[in-house]
Amino acid sequence: MIQEGKYRRIVVKVGSNVLTREDGRPDTTRISALVDQLARLHRAGIETILVSSGAVASGRSLLEPCTGRIDTVSARQLYSAVGQVRLMTRYYDLFHEYGIACGQVLTTRESLSTRRQYLNQRNCMEAMLTAGVIPIVNENDTISVTELMFTDNDELSGLVAAMMGADALLILSNVDGIYDGSPSDPASRIIRRVAPGEDLSPYIDATRSSRGRGGMTSKNRIASRVAGEGIEVVIANGRRDNILTELVLGDGEVICTRFEPSARPASGLKKWIASSEGFAKGALRLDAGAVEAIRRSQAASILAVGVTQVEGDFERDDIVRILSPEGMPLGVGRIACDSATARRNLGRKGLRPLIHCDYLYLE
Repeated sequence: MIQEGKYRRIVVKVGSNVLTREDGRPDTTRISALVDQLARLHRAGIETILVSSGAVASGRSLLEPCTGRIDTVSARQLYSAVGQVRLMTRYYDLFHEYGIACGQVLTTRESLSTRRQYLNQRNCMEAMLTAGVIPIVNENDTISVTELMFTDNDELSGLVAAMMGADALLILSNVDGIYDGSPSDPASRIIRRVAPGEDLSPYIDATRSSRGRGGMTSKNRIASRVAGEGIEVVIANGRRDNILTELVLGDGEVICTRFEPSARPASGLKKWIASSEGFAKGALRLDAGAVEAIRRSQAASILAVGVTQVEGDFERDDIVRILSPEGMPLGVGRIACDSATARRNLGRKGLRPLIHCDYLYLE
């Protein structure tokens, strides 16, 4: 349970299966109920950022009969262009009834690929929150193509929660949380609490929903990572009446899965690095001694003497992956030199770190 007064700022992610009906059309009643709850949190002084799906569904419900000859990517861009207007108009009208302003924030993976762009977007949303405006965030599907898209809005919401220093990320799906068996099995039970570093993958059904891009595998992966960055994560059923207000303001036990935050929150810079794995330009493969050193101490840096192989081509300050001797991912970091220099210095002692510990994020 999330207790009143415990949180100053939260991110709420609402999936397509919450905001659409069985026929794939927008569920106006559910959207209205969501805004009612967000308005109540706003009045309680809780800064709230909404990561909302539903734009593509809104556009599809208007245009699908007319798009039979358009390829899949173009159709998605078209649905999004029309649906964003429709969805934001609905949000604007509903929030306006409460005297609350909302604003649209569209982003792409590429627009967050550098520290400067990341900070520019964060500053924009900070200004909105300071002015009492509720940011409504979504991926800009009108210009995103497959290789540049976020995996889903779960990934986007995790990045936003880290970027904005949120106290909690609430992921609203069409199920009550993560079960210890198949959700269709009456004997299955909701896993109520997940300790930092606990592995739930044996319980996860990899099936994706019919309308959303994500699934419980994605939610579990993102929740584990965000909790590891010191942010509490809750997965709950967005179709339950008053679920948000009960989670945030209620004093009773709510059915959900809660990922407990790490006791050692990551710094703002490390949160950006952690969320930048998708922008990695190359990789450093370490020897066994280097792996032991960085796992033993949080202050350990990546030194050239412990690197056995440099993969890919990159420039100074690019993000690179850190790999074990067997090629297993260990984390990501911001490299202090280009790939040519890194290859030239392989195995050498007495040099400055290739990746300083301040710019290294380990999974």
